[in-house]
Amino acid sequence: MTSTAEKPVQLPDAENADAFAERLFSSALGAMELLSVYLGDHLGWYDALAADGPLTSAGLARRAGTDERYTREWLEQQASFGILTTDPSLPPEERTFALPEGAREVLTDRSSLAFLGPIGRLVVAPARRMPELLEAYRTGGGVSWDQLGDDARTAQADINRPWFEHRLADALASAPGLHEVLSRPGARIAEVGFGGGWASIALARAYPQARVDGYEVDGPSVEMARRNAAEAGVDDRVSFHLVDGADIAERDTFDAAFAFECVHDMAQPVSVLDALRRAVKADGAVVVMDEAVGERFSAPGDDLERFMYGCSILVCLPDGRSHSPSEATGTVMRPGILEGYARRAGFDRVEVLPIEEFSFFRFYRLHH
Repeated sequence: MTSTAEKPVQLPDAENADAFAERLFSSALGAMELLSVYLGDHLGWYDALAADGPLTSAGLARRAGTDERYTREWLEQQASFGILTTDPSLPPEERTFALPEGAREVLTDRSSLAFLGPIGRLVVAPARRMPELLEAYRTGGGVSWDQLGDDARTAQADINRPWFEHRLADALASAPGLHEVLSRPGARIAEVGFGGGWASIALARAYPQARVDGYEVDGPSVEMARRNAAEAGVDDRVSFHLVDGADIAERDTFDAAFAFECVHDMAQPVSVLDALRRAVKADGAVVVMDEAVGERFSAPGDDLERFMYGCSILVCLPDGRSHSPSEATGTVMRPGILEGYARRAGFDRVEVLPIEEFSFFRFYRLHH
């Protein structure tokens, strides 16, 4: 997934009622589209259409085990939105629906860098918790990752998976000095906040002489990652632990440590970064990957900024504030914020690595 906007986008003038009403109506259509994608994702409709389509409503209902009338209405809605193709002149019972190639890749190809099938889950997860979010906004409390549930944790893991599987090894090898550290015979690698475990699995595949240990505070994510490692055949060299990243310095010594898209979620990122500094050998490497937001706030922002602020108000800031005390970072962790955390954790400097076009992410190496 790559950013489609480098410069700020001039949104419709909020002082013009007609323009702003049109914008909100378009947003409502977008929300309905994402919710319909959520249905197709969860009910297996897209997968069935990709494997066996074109299908009638009755044929899709049989394959997916769903009610025909609901299935037909969803199919017509998808065709109305331009996601599926069909012949409207045919009677409803004869009408077949097809998933075009581009949509098939985005919605069902879990190995594609364009895969966004789970994105509806990212919207539904916080929507289910709106009462708790409202209360958090009034009181200063939070809504935890655990409260957001499987929709949030599996969506993040599934969307990041193809980038880790297909691009992570080459990206790290392109950064000066990293490949040499990771290639050491018997190298020990740590990952904190591993989610679905796909980055650790990719590291183990790329560096077969290394051993990877992952540390995570979310129990269901630990179980998910362990299943993924077993299915990938690397569970003999990859271990996932239900342990706070702040405690890893007391557990072992490592050649390298990584934090992929998780520092901004941490209530106490400084303590975790300090633990990474102490756990990694002096000639080792500490790498953080986080959102590639702008270096400073601007308004209006580009699509990436808008997306990250949306994630922040609905997911990441509430998750970070679900523990106390909290730095309350939010998704929009600009480079200067991370550098401040790193210096407080005892690092001397933060280097932005020359890794580009890796989804929506920026890579940093922390030096001490």
